[in-house]
Amino acid sequence: MHVQGSAETAQLLQDADRSILFTAARPELVMERGEGMYLWDTEGHSYLDFTGGWAVTCLGHSPAVIRDALSRQSATLVNASPSFYNKPMIEFARLLTGLSVFDKVFFASSGAEANEGAVKLARKYGRLHLGGAYDVITTANGFHGRTLAMMSATGKRQWEQLFLPKVPGFRHVPFNDIDAAVAAMNPNTCAFMLELVQGEGGVHAADPEYVRRLRHVCDDSGIMLIIDEIQTGLGRTGKLFAYEHYGIEPDVMTLGKGIGGGFPLSAMLVKERFNLFEPGDQGGTYSGQPLAMAVGTAVVREIVGKNLAAHAAKQGAYICAGLRELSSKHGLEHIRGMGLLLAFELPEARSGELVNECRKLGLLINAPNPQMIRLMPPLIVTKQEIDAMLEKLAAALGRLFVQPR
Repeated sequence: MHVQGSAETAQLLQDADRSILFTAARPELVMERGEGMYLWDTEGHSYLDFTGGWAVTCLGHSPAVIRDALSRQSATLVNASPSFYNKPMIEFARLLTGLSVFDKVFFASSGAEANEGAVKLARKYGRLHLGGAYDVITTANGFHGRTLAMMSATGKRQWEQLFLPKVPGFRHVPFNDIDAAVAAMNPNTCAFMLELVQGEGGVHAADPEYVRRLRHVCDDSGIMLIIDEIQTGLGRTGKLFAYEHYGIEPDVMTLGKGIGGGFPLSAMLVKERFNLFEPGDQGGTYSGQPLAMAVGTAVVREIVGKNLAAHAAKQGAYICAGLRELSSKHGLEHIRGMGLLLAFELPEARSGELVNECRKLGLLINAPNPQMIRLMPPLIVTKQEIDAMLEKLAAALGRLFVQPR
């Protein structure tokens, strides 16, 4: 490992190389602190964060509401075990059901856990009401998590041969293709599961007519419709929940990422008719843990109280306008997304290089594939910070791509 910078940073990177299991190619820097839209590394360099911890830090870095919630709750009750109710659990459940179309909540720590819970519930429903049906239909390029089951549910082509054998019971169909969805259904189908905006798959939104027809198909066949809002939920798309853009109500919805603002937290919300679990069917050591519940309550109240969903819609439109201005000079294509979940294509498959150039200029962006850039900044982003992002992005693009004549 080549190390630059201070002796402290060099030692930290050497320690990381020796002791942290390799799962990702990380740049040779160590993040030390964050505030608002910015991160700082151990060398004192600042970074304007337009990845938002992969759509997690919805209120920015180290927001006061999270610090205060953790301080208050840690002085009262950290953990009582999932065997008991606790006050923050009840308060948070009441808040989420009051804001949505759902009646009941199960809490977990990660999006993959919430999605696993949804699949378990779908199979329980299939056993009780659909003659033992257990197949769940998902979409190509969808993403539902990194457990073995959720990697099997995920429609990423590059994952097809990973960790074989795959968990059975999942069928993948093309996104936005209602005919393919109907053709894939059979008497063994218990649920359809999809993201309304595919985040990891390239920030592709579902067509409204496709979603409406899928809702009708599920109703007519009696199968469950699960909407994965791990990345879209809690204001990111310009609505509190993405399903609100489509005029439908899911049977089950999963939340994660932004629901905790950086604290590990997720939730599965269900309609009362799917309140089917029996003792022993579902659980988890940290389900409803008081610290997480206090943080979740504080985060969601802040999002709602400051109407950050509307703010996301407004700022997202401003970003898209800025990207369109850059497109004529730098060849950007297919600018798309909802709210503050946005993406665009580069003229060449060099997104990794662009990420590196932007980081050198103090800007963090994300490259889900070799030709695409994804932007998912904290919901608190201002026009001034967007202008700073566009300036840095333009400079990085100018270094990499020859301007058209």
